[in-house]
Amino acid sequence: YRNRAITDLFEPGSSFKPLIIAAAIDSGQWKPDSRVDTSPGMIQVANKVIEDEHNLGVIDLATLLARSSNVGATKVAMSLPSEQLWSVINRFGIGRPTSSGFPGESAGLLSPYENWRPIAKATLAYGYGLSVTPLQLAQAYSVFAADGVLRPVSLLKVEHPPIGRKVVSPATARAMVDLLEHVVAPDGTGLRAAVAGYRVAGKTGTARKFDVGGYS
Repeated sequence: YRNRAITDLFEPGSSFKPLIIAAAIDSGQWKPDSRVDTSPGMIQVANKVIEDEHNLGVIDLATLLARSSNVGATKVAMSLPSEQLWSVINRFGIGRPTSSGFPGESAGLLSPYENWRPIAKATLAYGYGLSVTPLQLAQAYSVFAADGVLRPVSLLKVEHPPIGRKVVSPATARAMVDLLEHVVAPDGTGLRAAVAGYRVAGKTGTARKFDVGGYS
């Protein structure tokens, strides 16, 4: 009888990349039109080779998200101080329970930045090595739609809008919405989420299936 959206954990995979890009833009080190060289379509961190499906070459952040470049996300994450990156991710609500009050809610897993080795930081960039609940991820994405403000979650009707707290600047949040619209464009990975007559912003995330049957 558990609510799987609140109690069950998963590795978010590429759906986590927008939080990395938001942290980069909010740091001032990166701009929405900044470019990153992903050639030759792979990068080695420690003893692990991180690859893209294709060599995308020099791309901007919109293409990074639209084509879901692991190499690009890794390079962006590695350019940021670990403490700063962790702080923004944590402000998005990752690694701690929401305010839902639901019994048995999971806090997820976000390891302290002091424990990050280069490979841990690299895999974090494309959503592995951490765990979230579906509710946590949905709440994090709501920040982009709310001009950078995270609001408490409630499973009960509230009389007045709850007071939120700032996660990223309004300019960063609006930039992220613009960037994530490219994901559902014809060249993006999320074209099937496009709805005629509406502006849609989002991000795909491909989960690794370790068992033969995959997910039900």
